[in-house]
Amino acid sequence: MASPVRYAYPFASSPDIIRSHQKDAYFSGVLLEQLSTLLRKLYGARFAHTYISETRVAGEILYLALTTAIGNRTLGEEYTDIVQVENESGRLPALGRRAGYILSCILGPYLLGRALPALRRRLRAKLEANLRWYTRQQARAQQQAKESGSTKRISDPIAMRLQNYILRNLDTITSPSPVYALSLATFYFSGSYYHLSKRLWGLRYIFTRQVQESDQRAGYEVLGVLLVLQMAVQGYLHIHNTMTSAPDRVTSDLPTSTSAIVGGGAEVSLDPNAYSANNALLFDAAAPPASAPSDLQKWTNTPAADKPRFELTHEETMGWIGGGNRKCTLCLEEMKDPSVTTCGHVFCWTCISDWAREKPECPLCRQSCLVQHVLPLRG
Repeated sequence: MASPVRYAYPFASSPDIIRSHQKDAYFSGVLLEQLSTLLRKLYGARFAHTYISETRVAGEILYLALTTAIGNRTLGEEYTDIVQVENESGRLPALGRRAGYILSCILGPYLLGRALPALRRRLRAKLEANLRWYTRQQARAQQQAKESGSTKRISDPIAMRLQNYILRNLDTITSPSPVYALSLATFYFSGSYYHLSKRLWGLRYIFTRQVQESDQRAGYEVLGVLLVLQMAVQGYLHIHNTMTSAPDRVTSDLPTSTSAIVGGGAEVSLDPNAYSANNALLFDAAAPPASAPSDLQKWTNTPAADKPRFELTHEETMGWIGGGNRKCTLCLEEMKDPSVTTCGHVFCWTCISDWAREKPECPLCRQSCLVQHVLPLRG
């Protein structure tokens, strides 16, 4: 009896791996949509919008828990006929590796996205405090040199220059995007480890069939070259801008920001999508008495009043609106911070903001309604 022909299963190619992940991303999106719809029906649109990131994480974990975690193939892997194996032994991955891959692939980026803003705030505050101390020391040394008759300019310390550079490029330095880009470029050249988490846990893909010459597909080396060129150009531009745009004094080089200071110090974001930060100025604490006007009143040259000009709860102000119309049609409660859309309908500020972020149209007449066009009604 002839022995069966044995052969080593070939590693999967880049196009099949990408197609598999695209299919998985599609099914994860479908699952996310179903979970969002369920949360919207149970807890309302505001809750669903507030926890959209957590819902996405839960959907991805659920999808991989029903496939990879229990040892099955994902729908994308079945579609392209590939199997995930350990790189060292070629065997199916053990439960520990599968669980580690799922947690690092999904929870890793989520936790990193939650922790990075707080870390950046702490680092920025520490660096700014250090630079202020350096500035005072420089000013004191310059004053002493001036009193002694010396006109020589005191150069900035290296530590001061370094910390100022870190402060100006803090977002870029603490961003994981360069690591992801480098890992992706390596995948384009080698055809293995599409995700960084797969590279960490040593998981690769193999075909479950003998690959014929007619089945061979071209790789994505061209995309790898383009990605490397893009990173090289970005690095060159960064170095060039750092070397050529250095001011006379390091301390005067403020970090690049997407905000501007107006009036007497009110910070307004220049990001067109950052409408929440700008509108937050409208909902500050109640104004103090006329003897101590607030900063917002000083900036806008608005005289302080002892009481609001109009009370939205008084009959003389809201008498023209029927009793039933004083409730927001979204939350069915008394309007809080009434806000009007471009089509003239009035809702609570938080209600219409959450609605328009999810669906940019008026919930009553279905006309276009962008959040940045919603106008709060302030007396």
